[in-house]
Amino acid sequence: MTPGTVRRVGEWALLVELPGTAEVAALYGWLSERRESGALGAVEELVPAARTLLLDGVADVDAVVALLRTARPTAAAGVARGPLLEVPTVYDGADLAEVAALWGVSVEAAVRIHTGPEYVVAFCGFAPGFGYLTGLPAPYEVPRRATPRSSVPAGSVALAGPYTGVYPHPSPGGWQLIGRTALALWDADREPPALLAPGTRVRFTAERA
Repeated sequence: MTPGTVRRVGEWALLVELPGTAEVAALYGWLSERRESGALGAVEELVPAARTLLLDGVADVDAVVALLRTARPTAAAGVARGPLLEVPTVYDGADLAEVAALWGVSVEAAVRIHTGPEYVVAFCGFAPGFGYLTGLPAPYEVPRRATPRSSVPAGSVALAGPYTGVYPHPSPGGWQLIGRTALALWDADREPPALLAPGTRVRFTAERA
């Protein structure tokens, strides 16, 4: 894979535009390895998104641009090596039955489907502590709700498109709600405040109410 368009963002940052989340993950992994080894040089942050990767606080922009032009990351580079977080979940969400119907299975089978994969935080956004988790097989992608809710409780486990997410705060939202967790995904008094960061591996486990 050759990186897509590389753009300067101010004096000390670069934005790489890529076709999709898989390519972002591969480049993020490739750059993370070089950052750890010192081959990347001084870069303060690597910030992945759905189709972009921001390199911020780049000490030698020209050198990093030259390195990006040589990048040939493979899918293996995007395999998460982060810590594993277990998210105990009560599967009683308001949209669980509808999601199960979309999948053509029972509610019990839908829970087994969702707890089966190991997920990976592809990127963060929307709200502090909110991670976009990949790992649910493509046949189980579901659309957002036609009408978003004005308020979604904190801890709600939800689906939209290829992603699973957990709402860290009460907020409006249009994702399909399938369950809830008591785990505090964001705590400003904790270090680090967010439990989810790019590369974190996640397992959902079914708990009784």
